[in-house]
Amino acid sequence: MMPNALIATIVALTGVTSAFLPTAPSPTSAVHHRSSHQNHHHLQSSSPLPLLSMVTAKSTTTTSEELIPREILFGNPENTSPLLSPDGNHLAYLAPSPDGVMNIFIRSNFAAAADENELFVAGRMITNSPKRAIRSLAWAYDSSTIFYMQDDDGDENFHLFAVDNATTSVSDDDGIIPTARDLTPGKDVKAQNIFTNYRYPDQILVGTNQRNPKVFDMYRCYYKTGELVLDTINPGDVIGWKVEDVSFEVRAATVRNSVDSSTTVRVRSRAGSIDIDSDDNNEEGDGKDTEWRDVFHYPYGEEGGLINFCPDDGKTGYITSSLGRETTALLKVDMMTGETIEEIYCNEKANVGGITLQRDTKELRAVTYNYARTERVFYDDELKKDYEFLKSTAPDSEIEIGVASRSLDEMKWVVAYSSSSGPTSYVVYDKLKQTVSPLFVSNPKLLPYKFAPMEVVSIPARDGLELVGYLTRAVEKGGPPTPLILLVHGGPWARDYWGFNPQAQWFANRGYATLQVNFRGSTGYGKTFLHKGDKQWGVGDMQHDLTDSVEWAIREGIADKDNICIKGGSYGGYACLAGLTFTPDLYKCGVDIVGPSNIKTLLDSIPDYWAPLRNGMLLKIGDVDGDEEFNKKISPLYHVDKIKAPLLIGQGANDPRVKQSEADQVAFSMTEKGIPVEYVLYPDEGHGFARPENRIDFNGRVEHFLAKHLGGRAEEFAEVEGATARFPLLEKEGNQAEEA
Repeated sequence: MMPNALIATIVALTGVTSAFLPTAPSPTSAVHHRSSHQNHHHLQSSSPLPLLSMVTAKSTTTTSEELIPREILFGNPENTSPLLSPDGNHLAYLAPSPDGVMNIFIRSNFAAAADENELFVAGRMITNSPKRAIRSLAWAYDSSTIFYMQDDDGDENFHLFAVDNATTSVSDDDGIIPTARDLTPGKDVKAQNIFTNYRYPDQILVGTNQRNPKVFDMYRCYYKTGELVLDTINPGDVIGWKVEDVSFEVRAATVRNSVDSSTTVRVRSRAGSIDIDSDDNNEEGDGKDTEWRDVFHYPYGEEGGLINFCPDDGKTGYITSSLGRETTALLKVDMMTGETIEEIYCNEKANVGGITLQRDTKELRAVTYNYARTERVFYDDELKKDYEFLKSTAPDSEIEIGVASRSLDEMKWVVAYSSSSGPTSYVVYDKLKQTVSPLFVSNPKLLPYKFAPMEVVSIPARDGLELVGYLTRAVEKGGPPTPLILLVHGGPWARDYWGFNPQAQWFANRGYATLQVNFRGSTGYGKTFLHKGDKQWGVGDMQHDLTDSVEWAIREGIADKDNICIKGGSYGGYACLAGLTFTPDLYKCGVDIVGPSNIKTLLDSIPDYWAPLRNGMLLKIGDVDGDEEFNKKISPLYHVDKIKAPLLIGQGANDPRVKQSEADQVAFSMTEKGIPVEYVLYPDEGHGFARPENRIDFNGRVEHFLAKHLGGRAEEFAEVEGATARFPLLEKEGNQAEEA
């Protein structure tokens, strides 16, 4: 079976202290401004307008007329991430603990329950993370051990943990929770590149930076005992590894050139041994077969990489490549010479996405791509029939189907039915019996409410480039213009997707349309579209695409031109700051979450293990290292005095990507200049807000901020138990008052 990479994503943090810790103020009490700004039309303080009453009798709202509670939209799901054990007998899933923290639960003897059509009975909790949610899990091939990833308050130093005997039957009354073992211990150690293999059920391969914080070596972990053996050394330029299945050896490395930011795939025919007693821990050369060879090369500007080896001792394999074409194609290649054996699939408008291979033969079964929605191309008639059957059982034709997990024999599947206008539902597909049975709905508390469909839209940029966007309306098409939230994705080398978006539904319910745009520089649309974003931050075409999208929404009668907010996280937070500074008359207000304000200081403070990627970031962003004026040109911090609209900032104190100083410097600068700004800091969060208490707290502040400035509806704000909000601007005032 293709090795399963257990992928942990998101977040980071560090502690902050202050002599002055005020009680949490109301969402509007942290606004700072001076009288010279109070007459600007964007900053007038007024009661929220009853927006729904302004809708004409001929128009209707797209969501429930009652306010959908923030706690339901942004709290924990009831159950999620269901995974069948390899033997198909047990189900692992995530659910809230009695303390409201997402933990891992096991439903043992699941196969027997499925046969009796009693699919979901709450299982027993096998982990006890007391504060921070577990967000990723995987089965070992012994169908007894569970792996999961966890970091510390968002610092992104994820460790790999194992829970033994997870399926052992224990009475719920006993309340016995197994003790999880840290397989990758050590301060500031981060684990990634995790592979399992059914042929080697007692071991896994895992990458960690325990030897050198800047690079990830591969270790062979005998997880039953916890023994961790150095397997493959990173010479300093490897950013990813691939494993050949039959031998379960590390046979390929993805290398990034720190000078020209090109990418090379190195391959070897078999693994060497390591002399752990040598000073440099170099791998010993056990003959030419163990030597690394540069086989595939992608100059900067090209896209692609190795997918997998074929079961012919790694002599052939699959890669993706944009060389000689606009979007990435799936190719079968000679792993010795790099020559193309067959060009299998290429889509003219979108890169190759997910690739499904047969577990043992590695025969291609299906390829996906996503221009606006997920599309599949089948190469296996049996798999195609499975999907057609699943589609026929879906609640409606708009549903997207995803496979959450399969048993090793592929006779039982857990399938996700996803919609843009409701929560994800999971079903169990019995392939042999050709039956589909309901498992659970991820968040059944959403079911009583009406939600808006997400529309795919095409937006022309000023230079004619076509932009794919997603629109969630507050009123039905043909209704009056409403305030608009431009919701900007992070990355920026990422993209938005169609599907249920709690933020967009929240805004629609409060009376705001939401527009999400895959601006140039977003991924998935080919190399030209991606690199049209190079050196276009802030004052360039990436930001122009956002401006053009707002103007399109105004022309189409969707958006009220006088009530536009720009909101986003990470790069989206930067785009918010850039929008308020470089197009100050376009936006009524802005919400910035973990957004950088000074690009030079952003890059100077990235984690050590991002070092091989830094030059590539400079090529995409521009030379903020060598050109001080360019950095000042694109960094909102140097243009704060141009801001006319009020800003709300949210920041995690332990963010390893966008440090707290990025928020501090823009918030304090705005305050000094008398420009309205609110700043909320969460000391136990990182690059985003993972704890639901903090999510709900911050979104309550956002909701009242928007109601004040855009006139929409707002649920009453109440202090959230367990939230850790702090207010650096007020703390500074308090400290100054004490000193005085």
